[in-house]
Amino acid sequence: MAVSKPDNIPDGDFSNYFCTYGYLYHQKEMLEDQVRMQSYYDSVFKNKAQFKDKVVLDVGTGSGILAIWAAKAGAKKVYAIEATNMTVHAKKLCENNGVGDIVEVMQGYMESIELPEKVDIIISEWMGYFLLRESMLDSVLVARDKWLKPGGALYPSHCRMFLAPIRSNQPSKKYMDFQDSIGNWNDFSKTTYEKYGVDLQCLSPDFEKEQTQYFLQTSSWVDLHPNQMIGPPKMLKEFDLHTCTLDDIKVLHEEFELTMETKESNGQETQVSGIGGWFDVHFRGSEQNPATEEVVLSTAPDEQGATHWGQQAFWLHPSTGVSSGDKFKGSLHMLRSKENHRLMNVNITFSHNRLVDGQLYAAPPRKCMYNIE
Repeated sequence: MAVSKPDNIPDGDFSNYFCTYGYLYHQKEMLEDQVRMQSYYDSVFKNKAQFKDKVVLDVGTGSGILAIWAAKAGAKKVYAIEATNMTVHAKKLCENNGVGDIVEVMQGYMESIELPEKVDIIISEWMGYFLLRESMLDSVLVARDKWLKPGGALYPSHCRMFLAPIRSNQPSKKYMDFQDSIGNWNDFSKTTYEKYGVDLQCLSPDFEKEQTQYFLQTSSWVDLHPNQMIGPPKMLKEFDLHTCTLDDIKVLHEEFELTMETKESNGQETQVSGIGGWFDVHFRGSEQNPATEEVVLSTAPDEQGATHWGQQAFWLHPSTGVSSGDKFKGSLHMLRSKENHRLMNVNITFSHNRLVDGQLYAAPPRKCMYNIE
């Protein structure tokens, strides 16, 4: 069954982004994420006093679950905005759960929706892989600037991005898959020439470029165990959603320093397979309407397993041997893909600083390019 495209959504943005959110199976995948659900549930019901008799805006309501919770926590009015035809299901769900008179589900782009009044609270689950993929935070910030009352609160209110050195056998498998793909192309080209007289070798560099981007320059969704980290995570960036701007999130350029803590002895090195990235968000309310109890939603490596966001792994080809005390010093530059602003291009440049006799010696910098897709 295909989901129909609402007239208000451009063709490109619908096919690249919104179309999947119009399916109940996709909403179910998010509703099954217990860390996600419990964090948002707690942020509302442990702070019922902040929601009581307030006007709330839910940006990207999807199935309507956050709007329903806001209404059940005592909000006097909830505007639930959704771009896709999921609004049909959201309305049904609100009515069936006894809050149809409080929650008004409205279909359209948040950027073009007109509300009848300003709101006290904006709640939204806007985060994508490595926090900023999907670029949905844009809509939240536009809503904040246009519709949030002075002193109003955002849920979540703050967010942070983290990096850590990691180990895994995945990059070696990816490199083998890359080599297999190139070998298969060469065999295919040879067969095509021998059977049909067409020489495809002039396309080999282009094919190799495609495969390099796919296998070696695309970050991976991973479910990391804490013991895969080869050093403590370091915060890369923190955002206060009450004050950050669209320019702050469109291009990110941050310095980092990662310190290795290995368990190897007798001079043996540990192989760093890549750099892992993840985020957390905090529900603190605002200065004028602070949360009674702060709630944190973390997507960090966990023994219990990953959230649906997982972590992003930026693999190193080849891996790098390190010892305790070594450091990766460098920078991460992230901007939106020119082809699809919902996706991200990431450039990581770093130097491996080796600890020798108490002194750090910097190796030549490595420059790595990735796509978050």
